[in-house]
Amino acid sequence: MPSSPAILALEDGSVFRGLAFGAAATIAGECVFNTSMTGYQEILTDPSYFGQIVTLTAVQIGNYGINAEDAEAAAPKASGLVVRELSPVVSNWRSELSLDAYLRQYGIPGISEVDTRALTKKLRVEGSMKSCLSTLPLSDAEAVRLARAGQDMAGSDYVKDVTCSQPHQWKADDPANHNAAYQPVGTSFGGSVVPSPRYRVAAFDYGAKYSIYRKLVRHGFDVLVLPAGSTAEQVKEQKPDAIFLSNGPGDPAALPYIHKTVTELLPDYPVFGICLGHQMITHALGGTTYKLKFGHRGGNQPVKNLETGKVSITAQNHGFATDPKSIENRGALVTEINLNDQTVEGLRHKELPVFCVQYHPEAAPGPNDADPLFLDFYKMVQRRKAGKI
Repeated sequence: MPSSPAILALEDGSVFRGLAFGAAATIAGECVFNTSMTGYQEILTDPSYFGQIVTLTAVQIGNYGINAEDAEAAAPKASGLVVRELSPVVSNWRSELSLDAYLRQYGIPGISEVDTRALTKKLRVEGSMKSCLSTLPLSDAEAVRLARAGQDMAGSDYVKDVTCSQPHQWKADDPANHNAAYQPVGTSFGGSVVPSPRYRVAAFDYGAKYSIYRKLVRHGFDVLVLPAGSTAEQVKEQKPDAIFLSNGPGDPAALPYIHKTVTELLPDYPVFGICLGHQMITHALGGTTYKLKFGHRGGNQPVKNLETGKVSITAQNHGFATDPKSIENRGALVTEINLNDQTVEGLRHKELPVFCVQYHPEAAPGPNDADPLFLDFYKMVQRRKAGKI
């Protein structure tokens, strides 16, 4: 168990002292909180957390360990981890190593014995802040200085740091895809029939979670993964049946090269976007996004579909949102809203086969209420191929 001191400092001068675990390191990043009760490994490996120090509000973390099958990326992408209590016991038949060892393996520091209730309340009231987490000897003043000197999330292009380097086919039996064939127990992966015929989807990797690719494959798509900087011409050379735009980190307004590509592709293909992909469609239509005070991060976010009246409980991880006024008269409709703050959670184009959601229908971790969106995408492509839309 950890015994050496660690420090978390915020840009407003607040300092939290605790015990170190994970790597011996000093890092800076935006401090955010996630309210999920489980799934810490999936959270750590979600590329959308790149550049962020994640505070988990569940009281005890690490009790079921870590295993390779549950990773959403090849390595953890969060900068650091803040918890109330690091479990002294790892107990699960699937566990391969402890959370402490996992973070040490990848050079990521963690701090435990922090009053995460007080920290979360501060972030809710004052907003997400630049911060510094250190498991090395560091004074309060120096930690605060490093926090204030950190990079602002607004204006940051972190997609370039997490996207793939080369186009590649996502194959369930390819070891390079890091257990892509794994079907998690207790999710909607198992038992369903894979649709036929299969369609070829060009999936932009802005920092995609592996579960998204798994869901696309399971719902009838052959997935060609493309780097974020791929041009419209390069996409068209691949002759896809549809386009998918993934989740990812950073400021959606700081990605004009992606806005341009998506704008050029929208008229020609069925398009489905998730999270950052939703925001890329917003910008491609001429809309704008803005930074939320503390974002939506957790597996308990209620979303209402304005067209059907249905309410779904969704998994979310984002710090920016679409300005609904900016897309008025841009050809799109707001289809879903967050019931906590009425922010935009979904869009649909009035004429083109294009739709997107701000939340994560693949969950991992989280509820499966929104899983049918992948089937909706398949049916949209099917109708397009049949000349019905």
